[in-house]
Amino acid sequence: QVHLVESGGGSVQAGGSLRLSCVASHTRYCMGWFRQAPGKEREGVASLGSDGNLNYADSVKGRFTISKDNAKNTLYLQMNSLKPEDTATYYCATDWNYCGLGPGYRFWGQGTQVTVSS
Repeated sequence: QVHLVESGGGSVQAGGSLRLSCVASHTRYCMGWFRQAPGKEREGVASLGSDGNLNYADSVKGRFTISKDNAKNTLYLQMNSLKPEDTATYYCATDWNYCGLGPGYRFWGQGTQVTVSS
């Protein structure tokens, strides 16, 4: 079992920045960030493999950066140049047997809300 707790969400104006954090029991496995807006399916935002392999959704490339600090067991998502369409609940996830932007992760956090106003 891996416990994940997200934080750092909030309200920001378009063009602003936020940094999300996800404190985990450990960060040895592949980890990812996902988001879900009301009425929409959950979508993968970024993933970071245990080998350092990075994947980003096209919609956030060049604006979002995923990283982790293994000493702090924390995954981060730096979000810059935020747009109203980035408004969603953001979740972190991890799994020892899956990596990527699909929903195949076994362990999920409870989510943190990000609201971007125009």
